Amino acid sequence: MALTQERKNEIIKEYARHEGDTGSAEVQIAVLTADINELNVHMAAHKHDFHSQRGLMKKIGSRRNLLRYLRNTDIQRYRELIQRLGLRR
Repeated sequence: MALTQERKNEIIKEYARHEGDTGSAEVQIAVLTADINELNVHMAAHKHDFHSQRGLMKKIGSRRNLLRYLRNTDIQRYRELIQRLGLRR
């Protein structure tokens, strides 16, 4: 259910702004989005798993806060990121 380390490293390489970047808002949002997508699949099969549902809501809130931060600090990076991730259809 959780992201494997290999998948997480792929996401980090894809969204990193420079070599060794693991903490930028883009990377954090991309990792959270992948986690959220996996949890959505899990929740579709296990509707009454309320512990996972709470974790999903926490991750969505964290991503929302990071997206708000990125939008307020650099709107161009924000727009590029939501385009790449397929958010805000």
